[in-house]
Amino acid sequence: MAQWTSAVGAAQLARLLTSQQERPAGPGTRRPPAYRALADGIRLLVLEGRVAVAARLPAERELALSLSVSRTTVAAAYEALRAEGFLESRRGAGSWTAVPAGNPLPARGLEPLPPEALGSMIDLGCAALPAPEPWLTRAVQGALEELPPYAHTHGDYPAGLPALREMLAERYTARGIPTMPEQIMVTTGAMGAIDAICHLFAGRGERIAVESPSYANILQLMREAGARLVPVAMADGLAGWDMDRWRQVLRDAAPRLAYVVADFHNPTGALADEDQRRRLVDAARSAGTVLVVDETMSELHLDDGLELPRPVCGFDPAGSTVITVGSASKAFWAGMRIGWVRAAPDIIRSLVSARAYADLGTPVVEQLAVNWLLSTGGWEQAVDVRRSQARENRDALVTAVRRELPGWEFDVPRGGLTLWVRTGGLSGSRVAEAGERVGVRVPSGPRFGVDGAFEGYVRLPFTVGGAVADEAAARLAAAARLVETGVSGGAEAPRTFVA
Repeated sequence: MAQWTSAVGAAQLARLLTSQQERPAGPGTRRPPAYRALADGIRLLVLEGRVAVAARLPAERELALSLSVSRTTVAAAYEALRAEGFLESRRGAGSWTAVPAGNPLPARGLEPLPPEALGSMIDLGCAALPAPEPWLTRAVQGALEELPPYAHTHGDYPAGLPALREMLAERYTARGIPTMPEQIMVTTGAMGAIDAICHLFAGRGERIAVESPSYANILQLMREAGARLVPVAMADGLAGWDMDRWRQVLRDAAPRLAYVVADFHNPTGALADEDQRRRLVDAARSAGTVLVVDETMSELHLDDGLELPRPVCGFDPAGSTVITVGSASKAFWAGMRIGWVRAAPDIIRSLVSARAYADLGTPVVEQLAVNWLLSTGGWEQAVDVRRSQARENRDALVTAVRRELPGWEFDVPRGGLTLWVRTGGLSGSRVAEAGERVGVRVPSGPRFGVDGAFEGYVRLPFTVGGAVADEAAARLAAAARLVETGVSGGAEAPRTFVA
């Protein structure tokens, strides 16, 4: 019986492998034999999760034709992968990907680094900061004081606690967007919100338009829901959306949903202006596309004097086109898994009804904690501290990367938590792999794209500052040197770093 559970075609695998091509070799650069380069490329795709474990690979002859190499080269690459534990084969069943015994299964999104690895590894994979204290402790204490009346109920509130829904509605109203509690549903983080929206609006096989690049975990969520992702390229630098491309995609592809991050886009940091917001809402309305707007970064504006545009839902007064998603995870703390949806009341009712077959509701204590923060002014104080910390980290990381990696290019965003960095012609996937060996964990650009895009990028979050930012940049420079010299292994183990 075959052990593979999915398959990757020759043309698709060739595209993914071609996207890994690096800049031309310089003097002294060692280039591996063709079969070794092919084996390394497939292994890297498996380790990054871009080719699934237990995926059947194309036959040797098919892949050789797609790559314009000899069948002998492909056969030798497959044999090398089998010897290393990354490929298994059986006569009559073909060959499928695997991971060697003892290796962790690769994640296809951006999973947090295990706490036990933090002593030797600088984690630039997760764009999240430590909890702001003393506000987290005070919020939990306040929640426990408010808990007794709720403890006498069943504890399931599919739409969210009424007090928190009312508080969130008031905050939208204060921003100039009149909102009723009936337009709010509290969710388990922004991921829970978008998962519910996708299941309601976009069944398997439906098209969803996404920014290119976009947030890796959301892209993977949509893939696993069976969506057909339609990428729409961002404008250059921090210019926001390319509206000509958006109009064309919405008109020609007619996607059921579109997912966008208008405020300090993840990963680029771009901030869409008011004209772009108005035009995108108009284009989505004309195409019959529901626009899902992720506002999780909206409160993380870092530069003084920055005038923020109106929320995207402010250009949809009828509420027929825009669904807004918010969260406490980025602005406050990722461990506070509270998100919310703002939409028309009929959409909220449909989402709440569907929730009976999902998670029934969001934890009560965490909702009470967020409500305590919002109702006491603690939220504003905590977010001010968060902005200050992110600003200091951003400036330290920018300085360190420019010093250690002068050939890498990026625009400095005015908010959010991420730098989107061109790696000077190097493969971002190979930089990420080398980084793991020298003690810095960084996600490569293709995780934020569709079908191998953005190989020449990495994402660097503002999660470290001071001496740690300096050390992180130094380790990235060491990883880049490994890639430039063609070293494929044998790097020294990372030293423990304590800041």
